[in-house]
Amino acid sequence: MAAKIIVLGNVNGKLESAFQKLATLHQKQNFAFAIVTGDLFGLDQDDETISRLLNGDIQVPLSTYFTVGTIALPERVVERVEKGEDVCENLHFLGKRSVTKTSDGIRIVALGGVLDKTIVAGPSKEQHLPLHTADDAKILRGANSADILLTTCWPSKVWANSSKALTPEEQAAIASTDEIADLCATLKPRYHFSTSPSDFFYEREPFFHPPSPDSDQTPVTRFISMAPFGNATKAKAMYAFNLVPGEAPSSIPPGSTVSPFLSKTNPRKRPPPTDDHANYSANGHGGRRARRRRERSPPPGPDRCFFCLSNTDVDTHMICCIGDDSYVTTAKGPLPSSETFASSGLSFPGHQLIIPLPHEPTIRAMGEDANKTYQEMARFKEAMQAMVATKSKFKLGAVTFEISRQSGIHVHWQFIPIPSDLIRKSLVEAGFKVEAENRQYPPFEEAALESGVDETSDFFRVWIWADDSDTGIQSKELVMRFDSSIRFDLQFGRKVVAKLLGLKDRLYWQDVVQSVAEETEDVEKFKEAFKPWDFTT
Repeated sequence: MAAKIIVLGNVNGKLESAFQKLATLHQKQNFAFAIVTGDLFGLDQDDETISRLLNGDIQVPLSTYFTVGTIALPERVVERVEKGEDVCENLHFLGKRSVTKTSDGIRIVALGGVLDKTIVAGPSKEQHLPLHTADDAKILRGANSADILLTTCWPSKVWANSSKALTPEEQAAIASTDEIADLCATLKPRYHFSTSPSDFFYEREPFFHPPSPDSDQTPVTRFISMAPFGNATKAKAMYAFNLVPGEAPSSIPPGSTVSPFLSKTNPRKRPPPTDDHANYSANGHGGRRARRRRERSPPPGPDRCFFCLSNTDVDTHMICCIGDDSYVTTAKGPLPSSETFASSGLSFPGHQLIIPLPHEPTIRAMGEDANKTYQEMARFKEAMQAMVATKSKFKLGAVTFEISRQSGIHVHWQFIPIPSDLIRKSLVEAGFKVEAENRQYPPFEEAALESGVDETSDFFRVWIWADDSDTGIQSKELVMRFDSSIRFDLQFGRKVVAKLLGLKDRLYWQDVVQSVAEETEDVEKFKEAFKPWDFTT
């Protein structure tokens, strides 16, 4: 069923008049929800108006979503949203960087604020300040798709190939970035809304993106920039349209052009997710293990996935570095403690996760992006192996393991240092093989799957690596393939390594969760140690 939506330009603090106008239109049109582009509040918003809004004296007539524009949110509004509350009834803050699915099934990806080029690495920390980083935009590319993309900045060169001309003054005033262009090219939203810096409305001709290799559908985007609400020139500041969630265009609209970002576009092959879903808690970022239910709930999407950086609840203080297609974070509730390898020269746990940005259950499911994503993940793994060996004076090697299941949520690798002696004596390999045999799992085979794009079965694999500097590097990849008849323990890899390290008391991550201060300290120690090998800086 189509949802009728209305979009407003910069309200700039004219709350009463904007919501009164909305109420009048809503009574006639019965909109599903409203979106405000740019700034809802003014630069010098008076406190009385804020009080009346927060107290419900200014009524918001329907569900209305907004993000940050170019002005920081008022302090009293920040206090309310930081408690996880709506600003008032029907007024919902999307966050500066977010993925939201409305009750109508409309998927909104939002990136508020303007690009802060002084921050060269990492996502922005504050959700209410009017600045974002290049990594914020990169993170949201992992959302994969959007019905509506809402940004404060324009995508660079969106006016290319268009007959809808901008005046030189308008073009000079526009804040546009390559980062937003890349985001639009990746998500291929059906509508991309932004805000005009002065009193003009801009609606570009629809533009179409190249179809995915596995689909004959051609995604079409409409880019629209709203004039400020109540502007003196009466330029269009309200835009209403109908949208059916997830509906593909039946044809390319007349007058459409090719995407102005064509050189930026990297077509993605995204097979639909399966209906069978893994126990999410085993990943080390979810909740405690859930009891089996008669009916399984839907899998978390990127906005609720603990491995998707587009989830506003993700623990960003645990992020160590972000590449083009993947990132590294410390594990919550690490198996080793900060003391485990201290005598070997490592003053932090070293238990890291290597996580691809795309929200897919397997690397194979990433289609055309599978090989390059695998290559970058492998590069992170090799860099961390070199770091661990060097910092420990070759006393430590590492194991890295992956569970690849079509019924999974978000594939990732776990990296854990381990004494080189255990590897040289083949005790690590034996530990994995014996544990599999004891559980009556299929046997391990030595293989080199790389990205696994040719694999048709689910599998567990472990890389075992050591460099003792004398006899050289020892490296082995062991693979266990299995099917749905095997109830595979998602804690299998951690349990084997816990036995090898004598850390059975730290077997369950929930029992050894650290404080934010401890996690932050471990992240800083890792980043300092990893500097010589960090290829993302």
